[in-house]
Formats: sequence, structure tokens, C-alpha cells
Amino acid sequence: MKRIWERLSKREKGLVIGSCVILLLVLARYFLIVPYLGHREWVKNQLEIQPQLLEKNLRFINQKAEIEAGVERTRAELKALESSLISGDTPSVSASSLQDMVQTLATKEGTQVITTRVLNPEVMGSFTKIPIQLEVGGQIDQLANFIKGIGSAEKILIVNELNIRSLFTPAAAVRPPGVGQVPVQTLRASLIVSGFARNPAASPKKAEPIPPNAATKQDKAPAKGEARP
Repeated sequence: MKRIWERLSKREKGLVIGSCVILLLVLARYFLIVPYLGHREWVKNQLEIQPQLLEKNLRFINQKAEIEAGVERTRAELKALESSLISGDTPSVSASSLQDMVQTLATKEGTQVITTRVLNPEVMGSFTKIPIQLEVGGQIDQLANFIKGIGSAEKILIVNELNIRSLFTPAAAVRPPGVGQVPVQTLRASLIVSGFARNPAASPKKAEPIPPNAATKQDKAPAKGEARP
């Protein structure tokens, strides 16, 4: 290496030294100057942001009493809402309770519950949505009162889906009613009714899965004189 350097002329030596100096400047720019300037800019931004964050935190501290009052008010509202929720420690128990409520309401309005089926529950924050699917039969005024009763029940119940088909036949309309004969059902309704239960875990875990064919509350044959769909 020494011999190569000695063979170079003064001009060539100057070019080599100049190239090395330029290379060192470039390396210093990318490994020293650029990181330093970036860090300096970050410090500058932090100095501008910190007073805003401090002001925001002070504003929250000053609103502490108001926030606590809002939290207590929300807790009181949730406590009052619990009486409108379906009872039950698990989704399965809550679904059974919902089935009993719907069955009682259907009997009161004179409709016949053909089948019921429990659907998978859905966790919604601190609550669990409990849906069931049922098929009922009856006359138009009975079904109307049944659906109206669901909306005005003591518990929070909603109808998510409703499909109605007619079973009316002219022969059934002109047939004279016999003693003890079950009234002819003219409509068959398939609907999904949902209630809400408190989630004991109060966490975003998945609710207890219920197989689609897990529970049919009842599966009755069509009443005498009823037309099959």
C-alpha cells in the first residue's frame, strides 16, 4: 500500500485525499448531522405539545367532580334498568326464562306456540342479547295483540324479524264450529324475539355458545282442523 502511495504523483495524491475528505463529510452528514437535526426537531415539537397536554390534563382535573357525578348518574340509570332485564346467571337460563315469558304472553292472547328455538347470544358491552326464534299460529287479531304485548312487556323485548303467511282456506271458513273445537288458525307467524340480560363477567368475552338445535321449548302438531302449510 505504501509503495502504491509513493508511486502516485502529487496531483493524484491530492485527488485521493480530497475524495476521502468528501466521503467523511457525507458519512458525517448521514450518521451525525441528520440524526442530530431529527432529534432537535422532535424536542422542539415536544416542547410545543407538552403545554397543550398539561392544559388538557388540568382541564380534566377541574372537571373531576362533574365526571364523577356523571358516572354515578349512569350507574343509577343502569341499576334502574336491571328490573327490565331478563333474569338468569347464564345465557341458557336467561333464554329459558325468555321462552316462559313468551309462552305466557301467547297463552294470554290465545295464540298457539308451535315451536321455539334458542339462537346464539350476542355480548353487547355489559349486557347480553338473548334471541329466540318461535313459530306461532292464530287469527289476525290474536297475532296482532301478541306482537303488541311483546313491545309493551315489563321486560325489554324486541322483535328482530317477522314473517307471516296465511293458512286461510274457504272450506274452513264455511264449516260450522263444533263443541270444544279449536278455533281455526288463519295465520302462521315466524319471528325472532330478543331480550337483554346483564353480563356477569362484564368483559368482551364471547357468550356461552348454544347449539342451534339445543332447545325446542315445544314442538306441537297442528291443531285439529288446522290446514298444514
